[in-house]
Amino acid sequence: MAEVLVYVDHVDGAVRKPTLELLTLARRIGEPVAVALGSGAEATAATLAEHGAVKVLTADASEFTDYLVVPKVDALQAAYDAVSPAAVLVPSSAEGKEIAARLAVRIESGIITDAIDLEAGDEGPVATQSVFAAAFTTKSRISKGTPVITVKPNSAPVEAAPAAGAVEALSVSFSAQATGTKVTARTPRESTGRPELTEAAIVVSGGRGVNGAENFAIIEALADSLGAAVGASRAAVDAGWYPHSNQVGQTGKSVSPQLYIASGISGAIQHRAGMQTSKTIVAINKDAEAPIFDLVDYGVVGDLFEVVPQLTDEVKSRKG
Repeated sequence: MAEVLVYVDHVDGAVRKPTLELLTLARRIGEPVAVALGSGAEATAATLAEHGAVKVLTADASEFTDYLVVPKVDALQAAYDAVSPAAVLVPSSAEGKEIAARLAVRIESGIITDAIDLEAGDEGPVATQSVFAAAFTTKSRISKGTPVITVKPNSAPVEAAPAAGAVEALSVSFSAQATGTKVTARTPRESTGRPELTEAAIVVSGGRGVNGAENFAIIEALADSLGAAVGASRAAVDAGWYPHSNQVGQTGKSVSPQLYIASGISGAIQHRAGMQTSKTIVAINKDAEAPIFDLVDYGVVGDLFEVVPQLTDEVKSRKG
């Protein structure tokens, strides 16, 4: 069976969930070979093996942290040259998509971004995408070269499938472009204790109906009761009520959680484009004619200031 390269997103050896989802998808089309770079790369091996990696290629060098994405592209290209894979899978983060695009140019192959599913086909892997603000679903395959595909988080289940996970050192020769853009400073992001927005299984978002930054506390309380991430509509972000990093929508972040709860969000196409692929959608809005109700699985017509605290209390009571 052909091998499939999977680029590993990890933090000091702790593998992030989107990579484990990629391993599930990779097993549908071949044998996953993981590529782990940077500090803690070898520590990822046990987790990757548990989820299906037959081999783990590792490399650590100061270039991976001191410079922007090019050193990682150099390493992924070295892995590509060593393995000659049937496909290359990369998480669909901002950095992941840049790495994938640069690799595709180098190896003269086609690229598919933001796939939500992957299956084997007679002429190569077939990727499913949600396009035009999630109004259509398309199936595509690469017609030239080795497919390079980025996959959205929460697109596949995480399934254990123990494999050998043999660790091999990857020899990387850095290109002249690798040191072109140097990282001069880093500022740690303050932890909220909540999951990453794009990776969360549950997202609770607030919009214009929240009516003020101070009122986002009730959105946060519901999110915390569910172990969820907090999102916000563009209107709420533009009003300065919540950070731009939490914006869900076409000009913000795209999310695809198992459960999406929209509170006080009308459902403009800009917002829908960023959350329409969520598995189950619940909306709370006092306007029964709000466009968001055309999209939802469950809708509550009511004042969010009454409904959301009651929902939070109910969740807490059932957990307690």
